[in-house]
Amino acid sequence: MYHSKKDKMKKIYITLLISTCFLLSCSEDLLNLEPADQSNVDTFWTSEENAKSALTGCYQSLRDAYNGEGSWLLKLEDITPNAFEIDDGSGASSIARGENNPTLPLINSRYRICYEGIGRTNTLIANIDQVNMDEDLRTRFKAEAYFLRALYYHNLIEYYGGVPLILDPPDNNTQGDLPRNSKDDVYDQIHSDLDIAIQDLPPSYGAADLGRATKGAALMLKARSALYNKNWSQAIDAAQDVVDLQEYTLFPDYRGLFLLENEHNSEVIFDIGYQFPEILNNYHELFQQGNVFKSLPDAYLMKDGLTPENSAQYDPDDPYKNRDPRLNQTIITIGSMYNGSLVTGDELFADLTGFAFKKYTYFVDDEVRQRPSPNQSEINPILFRYAEALLTLAEAENELNGPTTIAYDAINEVRNRPSVDMPDVTPGLSKEEFREVLRRERRVEFAGEGLFYLDIKRWMTAEIVMNQPGLDKDGNVIEERNFNPNRDYLWPIPDREILLNPNLEQNPGY
Repeated sequence: MYHSKKDKMKKIYITLLISTCFLLSCSEDLLNLEPADQSNVDTFWTSEENAKSALTGCYQSLRDAYNGEGSWLLKLEDITPNAFEIDDGSGASSIARGENNPTLPLINSRYRICYEGIGRTNTLIANIDQVNMDEDLRTRFKAEAYFLRALYYHNLIEYYGGVPLILDPPDNNTQGDLPRNSKDDVYDQIHSDLDIAIQDLPPSYGAADLGRATKGAALMLKARSALYNKNWSQAIDAAQDVVDLQEYTLFPDYRGLFLLENEHNSEVIFDIGYQFPEILNNYHELFQQGNVFKSLPDAYLMKDGLTPENSAQYDPDDPYKNRDPRLNQTIITIGSMYNGSLVTGDELFADLTGFAFKKYTYFVDDEVRQRPSPNQSEINPILFRYAEALLTLAEAENELNGPTTIAYDAINEVRNRPSVDMPDVTPGLSKEEFREVLRRERRVEFAGEGLFYLDIKRWMTAEIVMNQPGLDKDGNVIEERNFNPNRDYLWPIPDREILLNPNLEQNPGY
């Protein structure tokens, strides 16, 4: 069975101790931690080792057993024109069909998990100064917690809008009936937290601490948050700071970027760590389900940089030949090679569309590898990588100043990755023309990575692209889609939270 990792680098392990010290959500009372021979909130903050356990618990919310960041990224793809959820177990397809409601598991779990993480980070920030420990290490631990709190709040406001802004340890007596703060209030707190994290986090770690938040991760989150909220100047500055760190480069092999043996490569800024046999996931199975819609492979340009309609390289009898090499490095297509064999469709978990993702699977094209046992994958989902810094820089620069040399150089660097080697973007484009090129570039570069959903929402194109049916390779309708622009740009606050706290105002239309 294929379980090796490069140098078997040590990952962050999550201890069980921390689960006795934190709330499962912001709206629950502190746990009763008796008997007295076990750690409780009063006695826990007495050692550096306990502080380390607490910090590890802050990361744990990113690795929820059924709703962790890897499966979360794929579920977000399933709401877009890129793919669909086969069984609708999370409610992703319900959202995509316009049947969004406050009871869906995805909507409830994401809200709960974010506040779980916020409660844990608040508790660490409030208590770690009590601990007798190395001062530099204390400063770094707090900076990691500030980064994580910013990430959890970022995930909340981009889906739900304004939410209660809680900066103290969980206390239902003072927090259980808080109203929603504005999105701007929370956004400002996110960037305040990130400024602390940027100042105090190191640019890199040794092997023993790989997977922890770095200065680059905090800068990349700041750049993403600013981009999503149209703060172009701040997005440019933060993305350029990522570049100027000189800690990251594009990994030469685009397919290899997502393979197990290349984890923690030069492009990865922040990922979520898994390790066989202790901490596992099911991403190998999830990502090759055969649920990719035809519109995604159709979005890839030809190798000459032209659209199929304008390229002499296009062959209607073999429509995915001579495409941008990222197509074959991202998507399994009928008639291509995968795991050393010609793809017929039987290899897919469920051949429903004729297309499936290769990212986050164990297999390559030209050799046979043994598949991991079900739910035995240890591939790390990547939350931030260097290509995003470059494309953030290109987009924000174009929106602020038009298609300058800075914008062209950034997007062309991504397209010139050795295993991709696409032609440079045509010079002399207008701001609007460059914007369309950039948006296509983001879609194909980050396909399968969960970014397209918020992209089409912030671009205000969801009401166009999400009101079209999802098709299989032959053009048959697999799923009808519907997006209500008066409602669906925000998710509803979960019904349970509204029930527990009547001061939470529901989003319009729900």
